[in-house]
Amino acid sequence: TWHLKKIPQIVRERTFSLDSPKFEAKTQLELNSVCGIECQRKLPVPSLSDLKSLLSYETVFENGTRTLTEVNVLGAVPDAAANTTTRRPLRKKRQIYGTDSRFSIYDKRFMTNFPFNTAVKISTGCSGILVSPKHVLTAAHCLHNGKDYVKGSKRLRVGLMKTKSRGNGRKRKGTSDGMPSFQWTRVKSTHIPKGWFKGVSGDIALDYDYAVLELKRPHKRKYMELGISPTIKMMPGSMIHFSGFDNDRSGQLVYRFCSISDESNDLFYQYCDAEPGSTGSGIYLRLKEPNKKKWKRKIIAVYSGHQWVDINGEQQDYNVAVRITPLKYAQICFWIHGNDENCTQG
Repeated sequence: TWHLKKIPQIVRERTFSLDSPKFEAKTQLELNSVCGIECQRKLPVPSLSDLKSLLSYETVFENGTRTLTEVNVLGAVPDAAANTTTRRPLRKKRQIYGTDSRFSIYDKRFMTNFPFNTAVKISTGCSGILVSPKHVLTAAHCLHNGKDYVKGSKRLRVGLMKTKSRGNGRKRKGTSDGMPSFQWTRVKSTHIPKGWFKGVSGDIALDYDYAVLELKRPHKRKYMELGISPTIKMMPGSMIHFSGFDNDRSGQLVYRFCSISDESNDLFYQYCDAEPGSTGSGIYLRLKEPNKKKWKRKIIAVYSGHQWVDINGEQQDYNVAVRITPLKYAQICFWIHGNDENCTQG
């Protein structure tokens, strides 16, 4: 069941103008980090002043101007100590673990219907998910490498899926049935948390690898609501689901599901088969609504992608997702609605 949680308040304090970014960084679809699972568990719990700094955010507008908004955090309760689950043995470097368990979605009845139609393509090479009629959730590193905004993010666009056919339904020459094409929409503004630029550990802050894009024009599709990420124990079979546009299956929507292996306060570690391009996909669960018989899907994490880390002097890899904690829920909800009135219950 989805459990309602009291959500902290994110309150805007001051907004400053910043210099325009250079937009010269290279897009990196895989990240190198020194802070692995054990390191993440040992990170100090952020103080209130840390949280105010980490949850302050940059906004970049389509004309290249940039602002920094400082926030206050009200009603925040520090997260409990991280949960620990079974340790997995060290693995070799790979992104498809054993048998490839991904599904390419070809049938346009599925592709153009919920939940698959919520998946979008980002023009920098990542994926994202629709979270309102005008907003897309994706990974921060699809837009910013920790120092500068990536090339192409100045004229950022989002591709919404449509199946290739003419108005009368006839197939175009040379196109295969079920291959999606995209209706591209310009992005009006982008929000990235300041925590992404420098985390508590001083390393690239995987905990804050998320961003929200505001579209120039609203769409009329069904989008997916946000949810608070439950612990592994509270998930049916510990299973998560996500769809994105993996680079090795060009033009196809790729769906997968798998169980989560481990967790820290802010991250899920899982070995869902995924290739670059699916980064930024919304990870969702299907749970029952409280006091109702209805099942509902909600986004509970953002797929951050394949990470390399040093563990005991060896390079090890895992796939990581950024959990939507009550604080992150409050921030993303605030970006979507512009106030915290709609964000009191997660």
